[in-house]
Amino acid sequence: MLNKASAQYQQVSTHSGIEDASPHRLIQMLMEGVLQRLAQAKGAIQRSAVNDRGEAIGKAITIVGGLRDSLNKEVDGELAANLDDLYDYIQRRLLAANIGSSEEIVDEVMTLMSTIKAGWDGIAEDVA
Repeated sequence: MLNKASAQYQQVSTHSGIEDASPHRLIQMLMEGVLQRLAQAKGAIQRSAVNDRGEAIGKAITIVGGLRDSLNKEVDGELAANLDDLYDYIQRRLLAANIGSSEEIVDEVMTLMSTIKAGWDGIAEDVA
């Protein structure tokens, strides 16, 4: 599953060192990628750059899909199911942000992703 997430990240990023990243670090990188794309999308909305907005949001949706694919529902049970629901919500909100050119929705998703990332960052790598 992490290989699939890694492939998603590689499709939308030129970040070096991904091949050597631990599973914990890979998830951090995916979350960082989402936040970067959301910042790009917000800037594109402010500039009324429709193509750039669509591209950045599309890449963010793809990365969130990689995060969803990396969930192990058999091992992590309820936590994985809750994260899957949250990632689904995020993807739907990003579609709405793109359709409505909404900075507010992008801000909402950035807040959600930042909260998830802060929790993940707080997990010791050897525990993850």
